[in-house]
Amino acid sequence: MFNLNITALKKAYKNNDTTPKELIHKLHDQALTQKDYNAWITLLTKSQLDEYLKYLDSKNIDELPLYGVPFAIKDNIDLANVPTTAACPDFEYTPTANAFVVDQLIKAGAIPLGKTNLDQFATGLVGMRSPYGEGLNAFNTDYISGGSSAGSAVSTALGQVSFALGTDTAGSGRVPAALNNLVGHKPTKGLFSNTGLVPACLSLDCITVFALNTQDAALVTHIAGQYDIQDSYARQNQPDNLLRYFAPSLPKSFTFGVPSELEFNGNTETQALFEKTVSKLESLGGKKIEIDFTPFITAAKLLYEGPWVAERWIATKDVKRESMLPVIQTIIGSAEGKTAADAFSAQYKLQSYKKICDAQVDSVDFMLTPTCPTQFTREELRSEPIKYNSILGTYTNFMNLLDYSATNIPVGLTSSGVSWGVTLFSHAFTDMKMLSYGGALHQALDLPQGTSDFPLQKFEGAAVPTPKSHINVVVCGAHLEGFPLNWQLTERGATLVKKTQSSDCYQLYALPDGKRPAMIRNDTNGKAILVEVWSMPMEHFGSFVAGIPAPLGIGKVELSDGSWECGFISEGNIINNAVNVTEFGGWAAYLASK
Repeated sequence: MFNLNITALKKAYKNNDTTPKELIHKLHDQALTQKDYNAWITLLTKSQLDEYLKYLDSKNIDELPLYGVPFAIKDNIDLANVPTTAACPDFEYTPTANAFVVDQLIKAGAIPLGKTNLDQFATGLVGMRSPYGEGLNAFNTDYISGGSSAGSAVSTALGQVSFALGTDTAGSGRVPAALNNLVGHKPTKGLFSNTGLVPACLSLDCITVFALNTQDAALVTHIAGQYDIQDSYARQNQPDNLLRYFAPSLPKSFTFGVPSELEFNGNTETQALFEKTVSKLESLGGKKIEIDFTPFITAAKLLYEGPWVAERWIATKDVKRESMLPVIQTIIGSAEGKTAADAFSAQYKLQSYKKICDAQVDSVDFMLTPTCPTQFTREELRSEPIKYNSILGTYTNFMNLLDYSATNIPVGLTSSGVSWGVTLFSHAFTDMKMLSYGGALHQALDLPQGTSDFPLQKFEGAAVPTPKSHINVVVCGAHLEGFPLNWQLTERGATLVKKTQSSDCYQLYALPDGKRPAMIRNDTNGKAILVEVWSMPMEHFGSFVAGIPAPLGIGKVELSDGSWECGFISEGNIINNAVNVTEFGGWAAYLASK
């Protein structure tokens, strides 16, 4: 077995340990040898693979971040000139173009090995609802692989590809990752384009990443997450959610929210793994905060019990019901009878839940839950296919409804030999933060990657510090609390941090208009000046600075404790027409003396 994490693979290419063509052909043969896992619907032929490999001939390995990296594509995502089935033979069509996300990855040098098996129309968390065979767990074939992105998870865990694309409406990018010892990242809704994706619930669907470690998941997320103007649900990424801000690390001290009541469906082993994970995070500097999880669970029920199942009906309205598996017919058929009134009523409820849930998420650095309560054998699933599928979605179904970013991290194996994982989640556009925090946990647990004996790849590099959400601003005159321009702070959501003094290196001048002071640094003849420090939301800082008239501006101001903060400074030539009022030690005292 070759070490397929992206860092190790690119080193192997550079060292001439193998070539992309040699490796890709070997992986093709391996996938055929392991065909009984039912990971693939369409495996490309070697001649088809060679067409993709030709792209690398004119490229340098350092030009392409995914040079020669093999990947799998869930078969509800388009690959040009290869059939898309969504695991329904009668639905099959052959697209002429790649899905937008697939195109980004191929341009970056990645080589698609083929299209992977799934629960039909991406409806399920089990991996057993496919006419192309039940997905087998990579560790124990008696157990479910998880779904709906079964083949994508299994092919990655078995070492057939370095990473894979899945989808996630209700947990399909996280449950299979948990059960196959993989990182499973569900990006912020809209971060990945859905152009070229067969929809399940168009308003909720996310293309996702299965990877061997968080740095690979972060790299793929960065490359794939380009804005697609053609996708009506696409969203522009945020400046602080880029790859440069990724590194597997946690703050020195942090808080994480854990449901006050947890459900493991009677599985004491998964419960023990969760408790071990909590202890590990506490040893890394974390503080557990118990959260009332009721609104999250109640919101989750809306996905299948509410009108959102009607989106699945819309997505398959042109497919004959007899072409679907019976369990899929039952689930999608439950949309019949839903009304517009039901849809609006559910939207009202969801909005109410979101406000409550967002406040809970705001109170901690991230939330931590089981990815799924337990593990099921395939035999157990056959006995209760809908009930047990629902149990698997306990901690996943709410994620897209509430618009959160989420990452599954594997945390260990149970006695069955099957892996299990936890999910870290937070607000939209915290993808790199969740991958960074999850990566620190993953490294601390020191698990091998996939089904191999290869240790986790150590991260090579360092992250740029993430921009803060607020910025401290030092004010010394008309913006002080109770003064005429203080509204320019408060109306931008700024709050008073403290009243303090500058270092004793400043002089204070009254400008000719008599309404504003200017503070100028003077290391030889200065004095401490009374100031206030205000915390302002970063998104409003630019408009605040733009409104400051000359000769004043914003620079760095030294405080009495030796720290430096952004604050009011002035052009030096103002002293020619201004009055030196340094002796008063502050603007308020000067005004009081007049």
